[in-house]
Amino acid sequence: MDLSVGIKISDWLKSSVTVRDALNQAMDEELERDERVFLMGEEVAQYDGAYKVSRGLWKKYGDKRIIDTPISEMGFAGIAVGSAMAGLRPICEFMTFNFSMQAIDQVINSAAKTYYMSAGLQSVPIVFRGPNGASAGVAAQHSQCFAAWYAHCPGLKVVSPWNSEDARGLLKAAIRDDNPVVFLENELMYGVPFEMSEESNSKDFVIPIGKAKIERQGTHVTLVSHSRYVGHCLDAAAVLAKEGIECEVINLRTIRPMDVDTIEGSVMKTNHLVTVEGGWPQFGVGAEICAKIMEGPAFNYLDAPVTRVTGVDIPMPYAKILEDNSVPQIKDIIFSVKKTLNV
Repeated sequence: MDLSVGIKISDWLKSSVTVRDALNQAMDEELERDERVFLMGEEVAQYDGAYKVSRGLWKKYGDKRIIDTPISEMGFAGIAVGSAMAGLRPICEFMTFNFSMQAIDQVINSAAKTYYMSAGLQSVPIVFRGPNGASAGVAAQHSQCFAAWYAHCPGLKVVSPWNSEDARGLLKAAIRDDNPVVFLENELMYGVPFEMSEESNSKDFVIPIGKAKIERQGTHVTLVSHSRYVGHCLDAAAVLAKEGIECEVINLRTIRPMDVDTIEGSVMKTNHLVTVEGGWPQFGVGAEICAKIMEGPAFNYLDAPVTRVTGVDIPMPYAKILEDNSVPQIKDIIFSVKKTLNV
């Protein structure tokens, strides 16, 4: 192969995969690898999933491994938790995490606390997964971000992937984990394609839970985000770079346990921090990051207060123009960076 034109061999080995297909592949491979793994939820089987994330799995694995449930989150989440205690490894899909409030007793009081309350004798290897946060045009009752809610609770691991590599590697790690994992996807990201390397397409590819990733190196300000808003941060960083402002963008990947070391290391380099999330500001993920920095060694390196970019502190409006102004936009991130840098 002639490399004189500057094309790297690694570029030839990359393929484009949507987040939806990355999740589908991860579940398919784990169902095949371990017969204890099964998927249950509303419309996951014969309909191929409300968002087609489980497409083709029912035809391949049948009724015992891919199970359609009644519309009763408390009921099927309880069945899933009980089966995990009995030695299986369920994947419990919520059609949206807004409906997980119906099952919150099972998630918190049954799944999260059992390992501790049994003195380490009873693990609960279960994954609760589905779309989280605001979608488009679904109004107040379908637009909560549950990252801060579930990350508040000891006993849970909380994962929030951004791209296809995150989705694939973290879901495989979550299914293999012996603890309950809340896996927060984003509906608006399902159809978005991302390039994936040959390594990340491997059946052995797993991303460790609890490790953030620096998506872009920078020297002037650190942007920390998760899920869909990592992309917004990268877009804002590209605009700001044209003005000579270099942003370091951190993709949290995991909300709990949070990779504070990576954030601190970046802040010690850039001396400025902006957090970005789609959830509400009060007691949010950004608020926790602010507290961690305040209490740790990176505080002495800050040249300005930490700035948070969040959703607006209101129930989500239905009208599109109001909805757009209720969640972070790229312009909001750019404004916050310039405010932090006093530009």
